Amino acid sequence: MQRNEMNSIVIGIGEYFVSDEPSDVIKTYALGSCVAVIMFDKIKKIAGLVHIALPDSMISVEKKNNLPGYFADTGIFTLLEEMKKKGANLRDIWIKIIGGANVLHTEYKFDIGIRNVLAIKKILWRVNLGVIAEDIGGKIARTCILNVGTGEITISSNNNKWKI
Repeated sequence: MQRNEMNSIVIGIGEYFVSDEPSDVIKTYALGSCVAVIMFDKIKKIAGLVHIALPDSMISVEKKNNLPGYFADTGIFTLLEEMKKKGANLRDIWIKIIGGANVLHTEYKFDIGIRNVLAIKKILWRVNLGVIAEDIGGKIARTCILNVGTGEITISSNNNKWKI
């Protein structure tokens, strides 16, 4: 995670960040098969983002312990806990997901992007949470920017920008 002088926080693969500072902007770049899970407490204006790379942490206990945001099964719970520590109420949180593309091998049967999305949704459903909006799949990498003060999300790819 990097913070610059303009209150911009850049989240790398496997990293997460939660903020209640309205001037903060949380960014993550080049979401291909990776998925950004974004949570926002609409009452208290607390925002969090985790950049998930793989669905299941069983492949690496070391990485699971050192970088829990790398996996869906540990990253979501880590982000939820950090949101609660900041004072977020789970009843007031909305969740959006971005990414899960198949950018490298379009004929590849072991589509990690879709596997990430399915794992994330399954974990969220288990804890009675759901996704209210998504920009997933396809063949494009995405960058997303989350405005903590408003919860507004801007997505960009190939010089195009849109919001979800």
